[in-house]
Amino acid sequence: MENASKALIMAAGVLIGILILSLAVYLFTSFGSTSAEIYKKNQETQLNQFNTQFTSYVGMECTIYDVITVANLATENNIFYELSSSTNGKDNYISVSLKGNSIEYGYGTSSTSINNKYNELIQNDIDKIQNDTQNQLPRYTCTVEISPTTQRVYKVEFK
Repeated sequence: MENASKALIMAAGVLIGILILSLAVYLFTSFGSTSAEIYKKNQETQLNQFNTQFTSYVGMECTIYDVITVANLATENNIFYELSSSTNGKDNYISVSLKGNSIEYGYGTSSTSINNKYNELIQNDIDKIQNDTQNQLPRYTCTVEISPTTQRVYKVEFK
């Protein structure tokens, strides 16, 4: 009788051990999927915040200062990812154009040449003000294209 009670105690111990291991495996998979969901939501939030920097100009009348702000954001992005040219939305390169002329820069461009280009653009619009009787900066409309591959803005056009 004594051996039978010891056998029952051992069997109960094994069952309790299996239950504890099963609970541990369940919690591990549950927490793993939850953290994956949180990570995915964080990525989506970051992507939306990034795209909003550019899409907020769509539908607005923009001045040359808005154009240069967007071009600076694109240039910073291109330098950060060390990209010097685009592969049409298949990478993180962002191109910005004003009336069909590219005004963003990529990796390896000197800040002096960037500033010279932007100063030239501002001066051109100031010259237009002096020739205009209303003394207003020219206005531009913005369009944005989002890459189906990366889901990021890759092209911004001002016309």
